[in-house]
Amino acid sequence: MTPRQTRWGPTIAITDPADQTEGPAIRTEIKIGTRGSELALTQTQQVIDALKDANPGVVFELVVIKTRGDWDSRQDIASLGIGVFVKELESALVDERIDLAVHSLKDMPSSLPSEFALAAVPPREDPSDALVSRNGATLESLAAGSRVATGSARRKALVMGMHPDLVVEPQRGNVPTRLAKLDDANGPDAIILATAGLNRLGLQDRITQHLPSMEFVAAVGQGALALEARAADTHVIELAEKLNDRDTRLAITAERSFLNAVGGGCSSSVSAHAQITADQMELSAFASSPDGQRMIRERSSGDATDAAELGARLGESFVRQGARQLVSGQVD
Repeated sequence: MTPRQTRWGPTIAITDPADQTEGPAIRTEIKIGTRGSELALTQTQQVIDALKDANPGVVFELVVIKTRGDWDSRQDIASLGIGVFVKELESALVDERIDLAVHSLKDMPSSLPSEFALAAVPPREDPSDALVSRNGATLESLAAGSRVATGSARRKALVMGMHPDLVVEPQRGNVPTRLAKLDDANGPDAIILATAGLNRLGLQDRITQHLPSMEFVAAVGQGALALEARAADTHVIELAEKLNDRDTRLAITAERSFLNAVGGGCSSSVSAHAQITADQMELSAFASSPDGQRMIRERSSGDATDAAELGARLGESFVRQGARQLVSGQVD
């Protein structure tokens, strides 16, 4: 066995072919599915490069799958339902048009159907939100009445709750499109985007301000990628899991466990973000009415290896405080 260090994973062992016994034929061509946006293609190519490094001799082919969230850009994301960027990729997995799907983890529902497996979660990019403003103003220094554009119910609620004197307006589209609207004379005064997306596209110089993830609570899974496979496809899972990052996986486990307890998804005004330091996890969460005027905030901490329990316990606390009704706007 010869050890080999991969870019995104621990040292792995490569077995000498002479040591192998005969068995079923191993596929050496794996199809990787992704959305067709510039960001999706960029981050998926990064995943493919890492998979090639970790699995010499295996060919990874990129396959673009069009999702409803991509072609229906007029409707608000919340109206399209949970998993709008995920379902077509999962259908392609079922039909075996692809073997592995690469998602932005924040787009995924908090739990997977039994026929799918979360094969790997590579190291997380910066999970924070980024403010990009027209004149260099921060969120705190934007003048009253300034227009802030976002397509996220979570970001809208946080901005309106923290800065009710600002005007939050809807915005859809990929990252370059949103930046172009900011540059337009009639565009908004500022937009809020995921720092990870800007970094992956090499657009980090556009960032005016990083919004702290534990206060301006980042979306569940934001900054992380998810590699999803058919649960029965152990061969592909073994290839993919070499990219798995322990701390990222624990963090998103706590976040998704919280969201699963409370309900909702990436299109709701509820979220949790976890940070790990020396095997200790701190989990910051919020749930808000859609207008940001009523909000529950709470933090919890514990051993990082108890991630699922930590997230579920905090989620149950939110449910007891009426988070589900708050997020749905049903609180009087």
